[in-house]
Amino acid sequence: MSRKSRARRRRSDLPIKRTPPGAAPGTLVADPSALKPLIRACGIGPDTLHEAQSEKTELLDDFLGKYPLVWVNVEGLGDAEVIAAVGRRFGLHPLSLEDVLHTHQRPKVERYEDYLYLVAREARLNHGLETEQNSIFIGRDFVLTFQESRGGRDETVRERLRKGAGVLRSRGPDYLAYCLLDVIIDGYFPILEEFGERLEALEGEVVAKPQRAQVQAIHAARRNLLAIRRSIWPLREALGILQREPSDLVAPETRIYLRDCYDHTIQILDFVETYREVATGLMDVYLSSMSNRLNEIMKVLTIIATIFIPLSFIAGIYGMNFDTEVSPWNMPELKWRFGYPFALSIMAVLTLSLLWYFRRNGWLGGEPARRRGRTNDSGGENPPAGGS
Repeated sequence: MSRKSRARRRRSDLPIKRTPPGAAPGTLVADPSALKPLIRACGIGPDTLHEAQSEKTELLDDFLGKYPLVWVNVEGLGDAEVIAAVGRRFGLHPLSLEDVLHTHQRPKVERYEDYLYLVAREARLNHGLETEQNSIFIGRDFVLTFQESRGGRDETVRERLRKGAGVLRSRGPDYLAYCLLDVIIDGYFPILEEFGERLEALEGEVVAKPQRAQVQAIHAARRNLLAIRRSIWPLREALGILQREPSDLVAPETRIYLRDCYDHTIQILDFVETYREVATGLMDVYLSSMSNRLNEIMKVLTIIATIFIPLSFIAGIYGMNFDTEVSPWNMPELKWRFGYPFALSIMAVLTLSLLWYFRRNGWLGGEPARRRGRTNDSGGENPPAGGS
């Protein structure tokens, strides 16, 4: 990924409010780069299911008031006029439609006179973690959803409706909204499983061979986990409100299923906190590994320098320009037949003596000789020399 694409991606993660400052409440401004809306409608009954899709809002005339339950899903938020027209058909408040177009809303639930408005964020794992806002309106005989892109996890619910299995067709809009929330929440579990495998692989790499690229991977994992926490933590609060506070739009039998969704959000938060601690620990392990690696390098270089210091001293002495003809004390070894082997022998003896000393004190690996001796004396590892 290039630097420009990474910068664009960072900017896209930032909340953008396109309504100009001072605009009237409920002013709708769409993102010009967003997809054009595609309206997909489902007329649902105990024994019937009728589906259709169009870019025109006139499609809704064939569904509203003609089925026990109508589910309308708008895919794409690139046309504010279409969004406003759909909102007028369902009697939605302009403030809730404004939140639909501002796609960086905090997950929440809001009560209006004739409907409930719920915001949830759906997560996908492509090249990185991507989250998308899902707006769900729950009325007395309809469920209206808005999403930013085509397709999504709601296709699972659509397939269940087509098969006619279970009680999905015979339940009310609150149960259909629960099913949509359930597939959104359950979609976080495979993502967290993928993050767990990545962190486990990173742990082995950091311990075996720490590299700078691993730091970027750890930071990316922590950032993605933080994004999941931002999406799930407020959603847990919203589900708690739905299952606790009384409302004639949520049946008592549906509250039991919402409680299950609430439990799933708690599990996700537990996984997120655990993996965040693992990622933080990996950073500490990386820093410790790099510090140990640097210490080992410095130890080797120090040993090499320590060995060559006396050798340089000897070479410096015999490299001085003394004249043996002036005085017999001016390095008589310069005229000696074995002077060169003698100097090399002194250097070799010094080198071997230093290596033996370093080894004996445990500076070249292993335990110091004194510690080994104490272990043999106290632990009884050496067998007795004789006796029965």
